Amino acid sequence: MASAPGSPVRVRFCPSPTGNPHVGLVRTALFNWAFAKHHQGTLVFRIEDTDAARDSEESYTQLLDSLRWLGFDWDEGPEVGGPHAPYRQSQRMDIYRDVADRLLDAGRAYRCYCSTAELDARRDAARAAGRPSGYDGHCRDLSAEQVEGYRAEGREPIVRFRMPDETITFTDLVRGELTFTAENVPDYGIVRANGAPLYTLVNPVDDALMEITHVLRGEDLLSSTPRQIALYEALIDLGVAKEIPAFGHLPYVMGEGNKKLSKRDPESSLNLYRERGFLPEGLLNYLSLLGWSLSADQDIFTLDEMVAAFEISDVNPNPARFDLKKCEAINADHIRLLAVEDFTERCAPWLRAPFAPWAAEDFDEAKWQAVAPHAQTRVKVLSEITDNVDFLFLPEPVSDEASWTKAMKDGSDALLRTAREKLEAADWTSAESLKEAVLAAGEAHGLKLGKAQAPVRVAVTGRTVGLPLFESLEILGKEKTLARVDAALARLTA
Repeated sequence: MASAPGSPVRVRFCPSPTGNPHVGLVRTALFNWAFAKHHQGTLVFRIEDTDAARDSEESYTQLLDSLRWLGFDWDEGPEVGGPHAPYRQSQRMDIYRDVADRLLDAGRAYRCYCSTAELDARRDAARAAGRPSGYDGHCRDLSAEQVEGYRAEGREPIVRFRMPDETITFTDLVRGELTFTAENVPDYGIVRANGAPLYTLVNPVDDALMEITHVLRGEDLLSSTPRQIALYEALIDLGVAKEIPAFGHLPYVMGEGNKKLSKRDPESSLNLYRERGFLPEGLLNYLSLLGWSLSADQDIFTLDEMVAAFEISDVNPNPARFDLKKCEAINADHIRLLAVEDFTERCAPWLRAPFAPWAAEDFDEAKWQAVAPHAQTRVKVLSEITDNVDFLFLPEPVSDEASWTKAMKDGSDALLRTAREKLEAADWTSAESLKEAVLAAGEAHGLKLGKAQAPVRVAVTGRTVGLPLFESLEILGKEKTLARVDAALARLTA
């Protein structure tokens, strides 16, 4: 009994608040968000915080902040409420206990008294005999005497769901028709011995009660789907669920060495991208390409364009490799697309403490506004702005020995003297005039512009690469530029 074709789309995003958000989690949220928007449906944001040992309020707050930074909105969930509140599983325990009791009463679940040692021994024996090593149904049909004996020993049972002895076939929205035989889907635990409900119960129960029509989630959860379908059938019989949702499993995101990107991989942390100054729209554009594309020849697009085109059936089931360089390149393209006023505003955090190395009183807003259009064409992430413009606001340029050695060759002192002479006579209201001055200095020493400007760039900005040089000199001004050339000459001739 799958979702009716005409049912209004209801999807959910249900992370656990455990540590920094992962880019794979963001990709899952993005696809659910875009699918809901495309179908004018409802996105339910639900918090799976039943693991008290790993979940934290700090992580919960950080998760909400991250989703807001990315620009996601949701129709039901924390901060917005909704008809199925509460949306934190830790506040829904009575619901899960009630459903577990009803499953037990209906014979769709049973209490299992097997110890860990007994389970391990039977699994080892099954493997040795070449049989499936899942739970063997030992406690499925215990007699009253057997139950009494286990209780007398002080054993605390878990609750297992009784899987039907039948093959389960369903059509995955990404992968097509999939079949699981009964021997490969054994009975499974839904409540711990201490009475705490497990993910295997709470997730499908919440989906059922919140009337989720489409479950779009990671490929790592594919093997649990036949178990959930069987549980859904039981929940329908109990009147808890109305229908079985459609399932779509998104491809793995792979890291270095074609291994699944894990939380331990530095590039997996959403906070890293936020701290480096990625634009939300740039990062989301790239993440959307991990399994989906707008068209074969268009990598750069807006979220509105994605929403207009997104269909889960277009998602590629093959693993997608995370490429940091491509992510940076796409982000750079989105930086170029910003209005200059928007760009200058978004750079603001990197122009003050703790990122900016200059004193607050040395920051010159007019110079920043003048240089911003040039900087916008060069940076890949917003945090690069600090190093690109520091020469404007520091008393002296930052210069490392490697840059100095690379730029200052034999004869650089003579070149700089000529360049200083030409620059002093140039028109400082024109970057083109400054370029002609350095070009003329280079010609006087048999050098093309590229070679001639290198010592000037390092003398004035401290770096071998950076913003367009002559526009930078014009903005810095004649007095400071010539003073820095003089300082470089003094160092060369010391």
